[in-house]
Amino acid sequence: MTGTSEAVSVRVLDREYTVGVAPDERDSLMAAARLLDARMREIRGANRMAAVDRVAILAALNLAHELQQLRESGSGDNRAVADAVGALHRRLDAFDAESR
Repeated sequence: MTGTSEAVSVRVLDREYTVGVAPDERDSLMAAARLLDARMREIRGANRMAAVDRVAILAALNLAHELQQLRESGSGDNRAVADAVGALHRRLDAFDAESR
């Protein structure tokens, strides 16, 4: 990390947020925002009246649970983590292609 940060705008559930991020972490932040947006949309489903804070908490819990499972099952198994990250990237790419 270079110590400097730039302001980056991300959209999650049709709301825009500005986040400070190191220039070399911009792509990772954008991918994380797309993943969060996709997960929140899955949770919200067709219920557009669902409270955004509840949807956000459920999405955060789901992602934290997946991370915890990776940590527990992948203790020392870097290949499993790499496979999971690759699968997430493929899902993000597919979601990104659908949203265009």
